[in-house]
Amino acid sequence: MPPRPSFEHSQGAAAATEPLPFLSSQLNNTQGEKMVKFSKQFEGQLVPEWKDAFVDYCQLKKDLKKIHLLNTNINNNNNTPTSKHQNTSLSNTLFTSIRKFSPFGHQHREHDLIHVHKKLASSASKGDMYETELLEQFADTDAAKEFFARLDLQLNKVNQFFRTKEKEFMERGESLRKQMDILIQLKTAFKQQRSKGASAVDSKEDASISCSFSSEEDSVKDKTEHEQELQDISTEDLEKNEVPYSEGSISGELGKSMRTKSEDIGKLRTMSSRSFSCQGKNLKINIPLTTPSRTFSAISYLVWEDLVNQSSKKCSAEGSKLHINKKKLHHADKMIRGAFVELYKGLGYLKTYRNLNMLAFIKILKKFDKVTGKQVLPIYLKVVESSYFNSSDKVMNLADEVEELFIKHFAEEDRRKAMKYLKPTQRKESHSVTFFIGLFTGCFIALFAGYVIMAHIMGFYRRQPKSVYMETAYPVLSMFSLLFLHFFLYGCNIFAWRKTRINYSFIFELSPTKELKYRDVFLICTTSLTVVVGVMFVHLSLLTKGYSHNQVQAIPGLLLLMFLLLLVCPFNIIYQSSRFRFLRVIRNIILSPLYKVVMLDFFMADQLCSQVPMLRNLEYVACYYITGSYKTQDYDYCMRVKNYRDLAYAVSFLPYYWRAMQCARRWFDEGQTSHLVNLGKYVSAMLAAGAKVAYEKERNIGWLCLVVIMSTFATVYQLYWDFVKDWGLLQMNSKNPLLRNELMLRRKIIYYISMGLNLILRLAWLQTVLHSSFGHVDYRVTGLFLAALEVIRRGLWNFYRLENEHLNNAGKFRAVKTVPLPFHEVDEQD
Repeated sequence: MPPRPSFEHSQGAAAATEPLPFLSSQLNNTQGEKMVKFSKQFEGQLVPEWKDAFVDYCQLKKDLKKIHLLNTNINNNNNTPTSKHQNTSLSNTLFTSIRKFSPFGHQHREHDLIHVHKKLASSASKGDMYETELLEQFADTDAAKEFFARLDLQLNKVNQFFRTKEKEFMERGESLRKQMDILIQLKTAFKQQRSKGASAVDSKEDASISCSFSSEEDSVKDKTEHEQELQDISTEDLEKNEVPYSEGSISGELGKSMRTKSEDIGKLRTMSSRSFSCQGKNLKINIPLTTPSRTFSAISYLVWEDLVNQSSKKCSAEGSKLHINKKKLHHADKMIRGAFVELYKGLGYLKTYRNLNMLAFIKILKKFDKVTGKQVLPIYLKVVESSYFNSSDKVMNLADEVEELFIKHFAEEDRRKAMKYLKPTQRKESHSVTFFIGLFTGCFIALFAGYVIMAHIMGFYRRQPKSVYMETAYPVLSMFSLLFLHFFLYGCNIFAWRKTRINYSFIFELSPTKELKYRDVFLICTTSLTVVVGVMFVHLSLLTKGYSHNQVQAIPGLLLLMFLLLLVCPFNIIYQSSRFRFLRVIRNIILSPLYKVVMLDFFMADQLCSQVPMLRNLEYVACYYITGSYKTQDYDYCMRVKNYRDLAYAVSFLPYYWRAMQCARRWFDEGQTSHLVNLGKYVSAMLAAGAKVAYEKERNIGWLCLVVIMSTFATVYQLYWDFVKDWGLLQMNSKNPLLRNELMLRRKIIYYISMGLNLILRLAWLQTVLHSSFGHVDYRVTGLFLAALEVIRRGLWNFYRLENEHLNNAGKFRAVKTVPLPFHEVDEQD
């Protein structure tokens, strides 16, 4: 055999991969008890969508445990020697020595314990296959055979997956090269056109280049692919109302897009396709119509285009003219830039895939040598290093080419600027954030204690016929309490997801430079609660000093107005990117049938379903201050107005309606009947909420019976979906009783306790029927307590929902998205 190359200088791209210092430190680590176990690091760094393609390190460790137990039993037997065992051992030693020097025996060196055979696969796409033959002492060990059979299986799996992904990214890279060439040619033609025809009249308008084009119907497959890809287009285009472009299929994954569910929108979709000839090439431009702004802008653009063409129609052979102006070129430039960023991210994932698997092979082989006392690592590692996934340099070359193109065309030859797009770095956590969390937590506790004591002394929370404070100011406090309790639980969820290595940032598609860490969430929560309780404390203090409600009633309203203005503040202060992302998600929820639904959208819509009491308080407070009732202290005005009572019905089931529309849209896009079943769950919840609101208005036995029937049906429906679909539990054939096969938490009892708590908290609607009270406490305080229980249940649900998503990819998220491209070259025959 040739001398084994070192891992740091192995063939191809392995020597240039970035995590090598990390690998070296892992190999030289001698203080394992002070370091995190490799299996934990391995699980935390792998790409969730490619989880099954990584080395099954845990199963290989289990096989090693079998070998270890077998060796332990043999050693225990050797500790009680007999004369027969000694004779047998002596004969085996003599036989082995004779075999080594016999001219008829196999000429193996002492360290040749295994031999790895390289076989050609049945198809070229699978590449080479490896199979290990055990020699000498391993030949009679079934456990060792099983271990190496699984190790070969993992090596073949990794090579095949790497080859497949490499081919896919190479195709994307080739497509992007063509797109870049077209864009450069159009930019060059645009500059030449501007230099030739710069007149005083033309200078008032945007310069453009004219290309002949003709209408052409695009295939349904391309259109549905554009809908799937639309989520990756920058949201800045929506605000500018630019007409976007998109490309047809550029990789094999696009062929998996779903077919169109209705022919009614076929005509509208075909309107978005135009083929034109420019710079000697036949190109196609498509406009995806999956958002309201893009739909309206595309329709207006096409209508205006048709009007211009009809007015200037000359029936020439060249056809009409398509003007590609600076704005459209800028938009195409931005789309190609996004595609380069996504491709570079995918190449980074593939390099991480190679490095983690290489380290996994080294780690498991080191453990095998330690357990068996043999030297298998140098032999098998040589095969791993020379295998395709470690020796191929195509990924590294393509990544270098992408960097060069991006720096040249999108970063003005500034490498540092380019790396901000290609390799965004995470924000460093500051110790000052932790300090202010503690500071504001102490302030909140002190102010809240003072507020509760003062409210108790004044008797505001006791049951009484009429209380101006409980009717006007308390809904504001209740609304903020529920909101920031939910926010606090979200911070706890982030902390728990990080501890259990659930890649929530990847699932939610959060930017590493802009996402909120759990410390940021706690800081926002504690600061906001301190401000809210502080203002309410001042308001209550003024009332105790003799100020009338008329004089201080505007304070809670100003508090609400301040938070709303801060939410929409356009300046880059107080987490601007997170605030704007939140507003975009709320917009997508409200217009849910018109937008493609992504994970973050329907996750946030589920949160709103648990915040119906908060929304109703917001509705009342808005009515109270907008109508000017706070000036006259007529707090019953909104309750007497029929429009407000009708709006109460709408607010009660709007979150469920939005969520149902999202399910309908996902069924339309993906064609899976499970989304229709999920839609039925929200329809049942919507009916139960409507019956509850009706019962609050008309308290009679008929409405009570309807509330019980609808709520019971909705509760059973929701419990089934929580346990089976969202959490992936209650699997009868699982190795974990009534749980799923793969669990993130070690203690299984936590799952059983969580299911019991979810069942109890789902039954909170019984308070509507039983009307139980806590002594002489006002019913509004009781309602706040029950609403808080629902928020807590939702926080518990969030953790297990993301855990199931991380383990099973229930939402079918993708590690690398296919970004639509502006130009699609077509043949003349088409």
